[in-house]
Amino acid sequence: MNPTLITPRHIVIRGVNWLGDAVMTTPAVLRLRERFPEARITVLCPEKLHDLWVSHPAVDAVQTFKTGEKFLSVARRLRSIDADLAVIFPNSLRSALETWWAGIPRRLGSESFPRSWLLTDRAQPVPGAARMRKRTQAEVRRLTTTLASPAAARTAYPVASHQLHHYLRLVGHLGANAEPVPPRLVAGTTATQAMRARLGALLTSGKPLIGLNAGAEYGPAKRWPLERFADVARSLAERTGCHFVLFGGTADIPLAEELTHRLQGLSVTSLAGQTTLAELMGALALCRVVITNDTGPMHLAAALGVPVVVPFGSTSPELTGPGLPGDPRHHLLLGEAPCAPCFLRHCPVDFRCMQSVSVDRAVHAALEALARNP
Repeated sequence: MNPTLITPRHIVIRGVNWLGDAVMTTPAVLRLRERFPEARITVLCPEKLHDLWVSHPAVDAVQTFKTGEKFLSVARRLRSIDADLAVIFPNSLRSALETWWAGIPRRLGSESFPRSWLLTDRAQPVPGAARMRKRTQAEVRRLTTTLASPAAARTAYPVASHQLHHYLRLVGHLGANAEPVPPRLVAGTTATQAMRARLGALLTSGKPLIGLNAGAEYGPAKRWPLERFADVARSLAERTGCHFVLFGGTADIPLAEELTHRLQGLSVTSLAGQTTLAELMGALALCRVVITNDTGPMHLAAALGVPVVVPFGSTSPELTGPGLPGDPRHHLLLGEAPCAPCFLRHCPVDFRCMQSVSVDRAVHAALEALARNP
């Protein structure tokens, strides 16, 4: 049967498990809603991502599961949703098994061994796309010792490789428009009001509010040196009189405390470890620009319409950059090194990719973003 001719009554989206990845699925969710405006759309996601979806304009309902919850328990919850179509974003065996065990009659996902038999509809990979490949530590050392220039060009990936294209390819199988649109999120009203109350005096000062996110959950190889965040902040404060809000999770509290100490004398408010996901979204939406590492809050800010300035070293903006690829509002500062991107958690050599991103580049990018986002 031609898949584009079937109109589902109730679609369940099996969401991905990580914050940044989830934001990159939002263009596909928007296109799915566009394709099936009358269908009910339910997102099934980890409990920690509930706030991401509950106010999304394309989603009718959210179901969650706990970390470590058994797949049979999740499958029973899926069965109770009574959906007739499952769109499975994760490329995992478990996510396909959950929807199969739940008895959802139509199950769409990316074709991959050994789960293909669990799917009724299989989407092929994006033509011309390349997948992330981690370098070995030995490969990094070889590249950095055999190539003459320490700032030799980094590896580039084809445009079609960005992760959002993989999710759009799935919904395109259902007849949805697979052309990319910007990732989109909406901050909840209650959480935004709470953050407005918390940051009220700063917002009425007439000076820009700038977000700083110096952490990165994946590992230190994604973190631009903390002293450079501090130097950028001091330079911006001298030029604009801005206020700073520090973001991060519980694990980033020591980092935020150190950055606060380095910025003594400036207007700094730390929210690290003090917000729910909804409150984080509300606070990010109030910023004029966010200077951040490649991590979840980077994707959140961009999807909320806030320009971001991001040093990229060990990871690739062609694969997982913020917002719509090529969006001029966002400034992606590429570190140059022959081993970049390596996708390692820890740099086995001298961290030259991130060290090559200068304070001046970040300051210039932030000022340009402020000028474009009055």
